Order: sequence, then C-alpha cells, then structure tokens
Amino acid sequence: MEPDFDTEMWWGTLGSVRPFPNFRPDSDITEIQDACRRNDVASLVRILPNRDNAQRQSLAEAYLTTTSKELSVDLKKALSGDVEKLLLDLLLPPDQFDAQRLHLAMKGLGTDEETLLEVLCTRTPSQLKAIVLAYNNMYKKDLEKDLDGETSGDFTKLLLALVKKEAGVGSVNQDFKSLYEELTAEKASASQWISILTTRHPDHLKRVLTRLEGHVGKPVTDILEKRFGGDLKLGLTTLVRCIQNSAAYLAKRLESMKGGIVRGVLVSHCEEDLLTVRVAFLRATGCSLYSTLEKRFDGHFQSGLLALCRAED
Repeated sequence: MEPDFDTEMWWGTLGSVRPFPNFRPDSDITEIQDACRRNDVASLVRILPNRDNAQRQSLAEAYLTTTSKELSVDLKKALSGDVEKLLLDLLLPPDQFDAQRLHLAMKGLGTDEETLLEVLCTRTPSQLKAIVLAYNNMYKKDLEKDLDGETSGDFTKLLLALVKKEAGVGSVNQDFKSLYEELTAEKASASQWISILTTRHPDHLKRVLTRLEGHVGKPVTDILEKRFGGDLKLGLTTLVRCIQNSAAYLAKRLESMKGGIVRGVLVSHCEEDLLTVRVAFLRATGCSLYSTLEKRFDGHFQSGLLALCRAED
C-alpha cells in the first residue's frame, strides 16, 4: 500500500520558519502597539516573520480581544509598500493566503496564468479543498466559475481539473500506454494528459513520466512544448515540472527576483518546504537564496524576506 501523503496537516517539516520558542502574545501585543504608534517598522518586521502562522493567528485574536482593534488595521496605519503587503500576507491563514493569490491573479485587466498554475499545481487535494472554501467565503464568488470566466479552451479544463485534483491509484503500464498513444497520434489531444496528470498520486506519475521519457529519449516537457501551444502548453509543462520536482520549479520562479513572486513563494512555502527550495535554488544558480535576496532587495522588505528565508546554504 502506498503511503498517504495527502494528510490533514498543512505545513510540512522542511520549512524554514518554525514556532517561536517562549511565545508570549501579551508581550508581542505591547511591542506591536508601541511600534505602530511610533511607526517603528523594524520592530514589526522583527516580530511577525519570526512567529509561525499558528502563533500569528493566536496573536491576532489576542490583539483584538485586548485592544478591540484588528491587528491588520493598526499595521496598515504604520506600514506602506512592499513591507506592508508582506506583513499583512503573513497574518492570513495558509488557505486564505493562497485564495487571495488566486483572486489577485484574476483581478483587473489580464490574467496572471503563471501564479494560477503555481498555486494549483503545488497544492495537494486536501489543501485545494480548503483553498476553494476560503476563496468562496472571502470573495462571495465561486472559484471554478471565476477560472472559467477568465480563461478558455483546454487551459480552462486543465485548471478546473487541478482544482478537483485527486491522488488516486492507477496502472503505470496503462497510463504510460495512454500517453504514448496520444504522442504518436496525428492530432494532438490534451484530454488524456489532463485526466491522468490530475487524478494520480505524484509518486505514481513520476514513474509514468520517467518511463515515458526513457521510451522517447526526451524530457516530457520538451515533448509537450512541441505538441501543444499557448496557455495549455504552459499549463501542462508547469504541471509536469511540479510533479517531477516542485522545489526546482519554485526555485526557477524565484530566479525572476520579482517582488510579488518572491513574496508569494516565501510566504506560501516558508513553513512547508522552503528548505528544499533553497537547496534547489543554490543548485540551479550557484548562489544561495539568502545572498540573492540580500543583493536584490533592501530596507525593511529585505529584512522581512530574509527572516522567512532564515539562513545561508
């Protein structure tokens, strides 16, 4: 029997941010209130990124009880720019933060397909269920309807299948055969790829893709890039990269060093698997993520990102 990796536990054990020892909400509340009054951003950055998410939720609840004010409201008065976005992001539970990322990716003119794919491809079925519920509650909208309205064609079918992702058991031989037959067919069809890649356990899919690559002598991503086009090509290749090595995929995302992408990945993964992403980043670039963040960013935003990254490799 294969192990059940899709548990109720949200955070993993390969995160860079761990529970803060001797956590005392009362002490934090006093410091935060004083920092907000004095616009002492350095103190706020010292406190919030150094607590884990559960502690931040407890702190926000205690803050409301003690002061009769929302912590986020007071933070907005003291903060601005990228560091404001970072600390407010850290106050959200993981499912709400990912729901917010999906919402912002579809808000306004144009759609950020890459962020949609990052969230949907790197989350487990149970996490996705929580994200869908959070999205519907936060925005009073249906996530699937929004995805359908913002995208089109087979790319939409892929996104909707990812939202309902399963980690089922299949036959490696049969799945290999189905995908190989699709590759050798005269007309390209995404249906088999979407069906198989969104309904099987990642370990099963790794075996299928490894066998397929051995048979055709090329990386599956190279094959898909030639066989499909547009957003569907982006979607399928992203999904395959996440299945094969999600840490390497996230490290590649971080190489852009764009503030929004870096903030999104670090907040999403700092308590889950950022240690593996750091290793993948070092392997891909020859430079540690910590040093790269130091060179690319400055000020309080840099300090907050470094607190989440935690250390050199």
